[in-house]
Amino acid sequence: MKYPWIDEYLTAKRGATKDLQPDWNWIRYHIGGKMFAAVLLDDDDRPYYINLKLEPVEGALMRGQFPDIIPGYYSNKEHWNSVKADGDVPDDLLKTLLDRSYRLVLGKLSRPKRREALSCETGCAGCPLADNCKERRSAS
Repeated sequence: MKYPWIDEYLTAKRGATKDLQPDWNWIRYHIGGKMFAAVLLDDDDRPYYINLKLEPVEGALMRGQFPDIIPGYYSNKEHWNSVKADGDVPDDLLKTLLDRSYRLVLGKLSRPKRREALSCETGCAGCPLADNCKERRSAS
């Protein structure tokens, strides 16, 4: 795989967890129990796609610009996108797309679920939603 940094990058995100879905052979990354990314493995446990969620317009734009980004493999093709694991998507762009997927899924969680996932009671330092956090603004 061209992106050997991906597991460390995704598990370092605040509140992120991962598991293996053995029936699909997917390594899934979650926030608040909702998947925001997955590394799809073949029968030899080699990655072949990286799935991530984007706003539909942004996903269509990325697919139009990069042949190695396609509609989500075995996923909702409007919201999910697959990046070829050995493709030519630049590392910085893939990191940006993974960040957006994480924030998109996190932002859709209910307030209590989001606070639980991010351990908000420990403070706002490093929170990916700090700029838009209603709790933080109301405490100021």
